[in-house]
Amino acid sequence: MKTADFHVLLALAQAPQHGYAIMKEVQRASGGQVRLEIGSLYRLLARLLQAGLIEESSADERRRYYRLTRLGLRELKDEAARLANLVALVRERKLLENS
Repeated sequence: MKTADFHVLLALAQAPQHGYAIMKEVQRASGGQVRLEIGSLYRLLARLLQAGLIEESSADERRRYYRLTRLGLRELKDEAARLANLVALVRERKLLENS
């Protein structure tokens, strides 16, 4: 899974959010390492919608809100487990300073 996709799904695991809130949460949670521009964010959201990982939860006059689907949550959990296994391997091989 692409890093930006993971971060968007992770942001939506907390609660439904609109695009700008997702963009800010991804930037905050990644410590600024993942920065999404508006255009790329909405292309990413369209791709995640098409894949069935997210859905529109509501909209008002100015904003569309998105939330995870069951499939999206399952994919997020699978990716989180894969990353946790990688971190465990990295620690086992003492590649992190505090391992």
